[in-house]
Amino acid sequence: MNRDTVPEAAFLIASLLFIFGLKQLSSPSTARSGNLLAALGMALALGGTLLLPNMGHFGWILLAIVIGTVPGWLLAKRVKMTAMPQMVSLFNGMGGACALFISLGEWLSGASAGRDLGRVLPMLLGVVFGSVSFTGSLVAFGKLQGLISEKPWRWPWQKTGNALLLAVILASSAAAASSQNEMWILLPAAAALLLGVAQVLPIGGADMPVVISVLNSCTGLAAAVTGFAMHNMSMIIAGTLVGAAGSLLTVLMCKAMNRSLARVIFGSFGLVPEGAATAASGDQTMREIAAAECAIMMGYARKVIIVPGYGLAVAQGQHLVHELDEVLEKRGVEVKYAVHPVAGRMPGHMNVLLAEANVPYPKLLDMEEINPEFDQADVALIIGANDVVNPAARTESASPIYGMPILNADKAKNVVVIKRGRGAGFAGIENGLFYNPKTRMLFGDAKKALQDLVTEVKAL
Repeated sequence: MNRDTVPEAAFLIASLLFIFGLKQLSSPSTARSGNLLAALGMALALGGTLLLPNMGHFGWILLAIVIGTVPGWLLAKRVKMTAMPQMVSLFNGMGGACALFISLGEWLSGASAGRDLGRVLPMLLGVVFGSVSFTGSLVAFGKLQGLISEKPWRWPWQKTGNALLLAVILASSAAAASSQNEMWILLPAAAALLLGVAQVLPIGGADMPVVISVLNSCTGLAAAVTGFAMHNMSMIIAGTLVGAAGSLLTVLMCKAMNRSLARVIFGSFGLVPEGAATAASGDQTMREIAAAECAIMMGYARKVIIVPGYGLAVAQGQHLVHELDEVLEKRGVEVKYAVHPVAGRMPGHMNVLLAEANVPYPKLLDMEEINPEFDQADVALIIGANDVVNPAARTESASPIYGMPILNADKAKNVVVIKRGRGAGFAGIENGLFYNPKTRMLFGDAKKALQDLVTEVKAL
């Protein structure tokens, strides 16, 4: 094997490791080894890049690696589970920025000379997709982190403005491809950066799981087309894997919300029609329950279904909910978990949270599997979830979530809701389930409430 073929061999092995690593991420039991395989693949891809012919400036390259590695390592080690969604958005945005700067660097270095469409088009797409992914992900990060209001931002001529930005991108890209002035590329880049901001700002916080999936797909596409521009097989395969995974996840998220992608991108849960945010008519009294009474209800039940939500992540109560699960099972109670696809702030948020607490994966059932079992459950314990158990999705045609498939927690014989306050959920919609005569509210921090429940059940 001569020196020129070593990088290609490294890229091939790296691509295979990416594929095997992604496959192993499908199960918590193999996810750790999958991450390690993918990391090894990235190390091989990086090593192969350094061995490419005519490579130079190794000092600057190593400095860039250090600058990226140190904060990335520290953030990944210190991030709390509640901040995982925004960290994913931030890292995804960095991937888009990489595609943007690589494509810009190739273009401005004269790689577009000769106007070969096979190189010009991928570079243009890398600039556009990378820009949209970069700024869109930063806005999503800001919304999830609370730096930007989670509510949809609306301004006059919003859709017209976005359409004009898209027109500017198309026209300036055509001009850049035909002009001898390489600086033309900066115009579609600037317009695409603005489009990323303008497109994500109007989307409400409740749609963030889908937005993260879309932006993840956009980053993958940006990396793939940049790979085409640079004739880098590893980038093409890795980008295609990310783009395809993000696209499939987007479809699944939209299906779980019964919303088309167009409604997510051009609409939002945050626009609540007049009257839709009020509770259902009738008795609007929330009935409270003490931890001791709740423990008796659950301790002598035959079947309990736990519905985790973002409030569980905020309280860092995943280990206690697993302890409660184990205590109940020692008493002969059957315990299962109902996980809605869009529970939390990113796809799979609850699965990751509960896996961290070593909850057996077979006990985590998705919506289709668990919904038929709610009417057999003695208690449905809802921890910090709101919109994914809101019956308005079935009964209130004026509600923004009408038609969204929900967990049928209201069909259980008894419902207990652990909630910090009496306010509406993340989507800003009142939940009629909280006023149901068979629902009891256990107000307070989820971690303390779960600790009290564990103590009381043990004392039975």
